[in-house]
Amino acid sequence: MSALEIDAGTRLAANSSGADAISQRLEALPASSYVWRLVILLSLGGCFEIYDLFFTGYIAPGLTRSGLLTTTTQAFFGFSGIGAFVAATFAGLFVGTFFLGFLADRFGRRAIFTYALLGYSAASVIMAFQSTSEGLLLWRFIAGIGIGVEIITIDAYITELVPSRMRGRAFAVNQSVMFIAVPIVAFLSWWLVPLKPYGLDGWRWVVLIGVAGSMVIWVLRLFVPESPLWLARHGRTDEALKILAKLEAAAGRATAPPKPAPRMVPASAPVKVGFSDLFRPPYLPLVAMFMVFNFCQAFGFYGFANWVPTLLVEKGITVTKSLEYSFIVAFAYPIAPLLAASFADRLERKWIICGACVAIILFGAAFSQLTAPALLILSGVLLTAANMTMSYAYHAYQTEVFPTAIRARASGIVYSMSRVSAMFSGFIVAHMLKVGGVGGVFGLITSAMILVILVIATFGPNVRGKPLDA
Repeated sequence: MSALEIDAGTRLAANSSGADAISQRLEALPASSYVWRLVILLSLGGCFEIYDLFFTGYIAPGLTRSGLLTTTTQAFFGFSGIGAFVAATFAGLFVGTFFLGFLADRFGRRAIFTYALLGYSAASVIMAFQSTSEGLLLWRFIAGIGIGVEIITIDAYITELVPSRMRGRAFAVNQSVMFIAVPIVAFLSWWLVPLKPYGLDGWRWVVLIGVAGSMVIWVLRLFVPESPLWLARHGRTDEALKILAKLEAAAGRATAPPKPAPRMVPASAPVKVGFSDLFRPPYLPLVAMFMVFNFCQAFGFYGFANWVPTLLVEKGITVTKSLEYSFIVAFAYPIAPLLAASFADRLERKWIICGACVAIILFGAAFSQLTAPALLILSGVLLTAANMTMSYAYHAYQTEVFPTAIRARASGIVYSMSRVSAMFSGFIVAHMLKVGGVGGVFGLITSAMILVILVIATFGPNVRGKPLDA
């Protein structure tokens, strides 16, 4: 470390508003290969959560073939169908995001990023060997809890490591890297689900391969530092300064400490915000808006993503062909966010989200009507691309609007509404598929996307270029 860096750190530590000065220095941080490397490492850790989340839809044909579950049920809330498996997944995700989001705020981003994997990995292994629908659903629910905690922790982590001017691109890259898991799980499902290697159902192999791969997080955690902003807000300024100095040194220069901003909160006395405070001003309007948004957006995203193979089968395509088409469509998941990175920081998040919703409506209508394989795959790719554009934008949006002290908790609470929605969407989509076919499913998705556009366009705040905790 240079003498200039040591002097800058000493003066900043002596400043009672150290946490806010660290925030300003993070905001002034130039883009560097080290920062992008951290974004990619965190995103690689998230790959296995996405793998685990998305095999919900891809192994569905295998679950029905094995006799554990059915495609639809006579009762709306039937617990023997694929809808119940989707519901169990998102019920666990709801518990993880709504009730346990505070863990990352209390114990740190790095610790929870590392240890949340243990619960869902163990639960997934146990689930893979279940022989009853009840056991399958129980352990799927438990696995979902761990996934829920992990996802919101990664969002908060990345938000606090990159300045606002590159945050959109960072989340686009994050989504692209994480969603590499989708074509992988689609390929493995296409290959293994119709088979029974060594006497074990193919869908069980898909689950176990994901668990084995997730152990890479234990290696990745060694290369990812704690969030300096989280450390500073918890009075651990010296540790924050060391990490910040490394970030600045990696950028090729030492950044002089900026002038103190008005109304700063000392690092030694972080703001205490309780659960009930989130439902009072000034947070209530934001919480309410994002709750409505998340409840609706999940119908567009998971109503398609979790049902692609099943929707194709309902259009008269064989199980093997449906998995093949789904595998091709899955390549849009990692590619689309990279394309969206070209405008990620040039437009307001709210308008990117609204534009993506319009595209979801249009391409969803095409998917529901087309039957020619090439056109069906093309509409599926474009629909997935629109979903991924909305996804990267709102993951950044709903974390950067809340202060550091409650970022993971607040984003977890609002994000949990997408879990509630997705939980019930499993039953609702199954019911719509039964009574209205594929067209009925996309009519439901269209209604949800119109509500998203109205809420975000009317009440969404502008965030482009604004630093955290501003």
